Amino acid sequence: MKTSEIIRRSAEAKKHLAHLGSEEKNNALLAMAKAIEEQAENILKENAADMDAARGKISDVKLDRLLLTEERIHGMAEGIRDVVHLPDPVGRILAERTTADGLELKKVAVPLGVIAIIYESRPNVTSDAAALCLKSGNVCILRSGKEAFRSSHAIVNAMRSGLKQQGLPEELISILDDTSHDSAMELMRAKGQVDLLIPRGGAGLIRNCVENASVPCIETGTGICTVYVDETADQDKALRIIENAKTQRPSVCNAEEICLVNRAIAREFLPKLKKLLVDERIAAGKVPVELRLSEEAAGIIDGTPASPTDFDTEFLDYILAVKVVKDVEEAVEHIALHSTHHSEAILTETPENAAYFADNVDSAAVYINASTRFTDGGMFGLGCEMGISTQKLHARGPMGLEELTTYRYILTGDGQIRK
Repeated sequence: MKTSEIIRRSAEAKKHLAHLGSEEKNNALLAMAKAIEEQAENILKENAADMDAARGKISDVKLDRLLLTEERIHGMAEGIRDVVHLPDPVGRILAERTTADGLELKKVAVPLGVIAIIYESRPNVTSDAAALCLKSGNVCILRSGKEAFRSSHAIVNAMRSGLKQQGLPEELISILDDTSHDSAMELMRAKGQVDLLIPRGGAGLIRNCVENASVPCIETGTGICTVYVDETADQDKALRIIENAKTQRPSVCNAEEICLVNRAIAREFLPKLKKLLVDERIAAGKVPVELRLSEEAAGIIDGTPASPTDFDTEFLDYILAVKVVKDVEEAVEHIALHSTHHSEAILTETPENAAYFADNVDSAAVYINASTRFTDGGMFGLGCEMGISTQKLHARGPMGLEELTTYRYILTGDGQIRK
């Protein structure tokens, strides 16, 4: 089906969601989750075809993002069920008062309307986005990357069968058949039909949407996340945190990309870091982390000399840029110059330095003695997430149900006129 026709049908489907109550939406979500598990065999078959087509064309860590297993499919279904248990954001009274003219004013949460999501090789985004949109009363248009095309379509077909079982229009969840640049541009310029566009992917995708969209657009995802190891850090704790932030899943946006180390402990700490991330991983048969070192760091440990762009790169791989800094103030200055305002962490035992870092780092999530990997809708108690906003309007950080609503004012009077 043509992209323009899918957009048109989605816009028309808004009216079917307007009158659905919480119970009806929850029943639809439960049917969607059940259908995904029932159709797991077909989803896995389509995913295997995607994997075969992608091998040799994308990196191993991105292949891991693309891969579906029975466990991951069950996790997708459970993510939908988690959304069922969350409060319905639609109809919440955000504010209520009587005006000077006697009007009863209510500020009420309402759906945005039609939400379009452009994403790359992460098929689990398909179910997360659809579930959050439905629960928040929004119609969902998905535009998957070509690497996940078959997987995403199989997941959508399963969810649409769940909607059909509940007597709801399949058009509440749609996926584009076209993965070309043209289809993305149609979504970006569907003013009056698409109410919000959310790109989830690399810097190029997000920049393209922000620069070319005529519909409202939210910047999400790109994460040049920094961990600063302060002079007073508990070094054993710091090593565990960095290992988790960098290696647990390096292909995601909340993985650490930059490590800043206080000069006072650099000669002691950096050899420990290299031993943990390089030497011990090689000995264990794991992929070692390539350390891209600033000039001062390279004078302490072996690694790859950092290029001028390494501190401005989201590697999404087993690569870590490392720099020695004078103090917390220089660390904050470095983050201000190179961060994408996603997630940053300070590892310190000095409360004053922790407070300075938290007060001066302008990112969506700031951690004190914890891994950046927690920046996630599920970890924040939002069920799942639509994306992680790195801007300040209209949402910031992990976007859950509340961030997929807007509000309107409803005023009730008794014949008042303005004088």
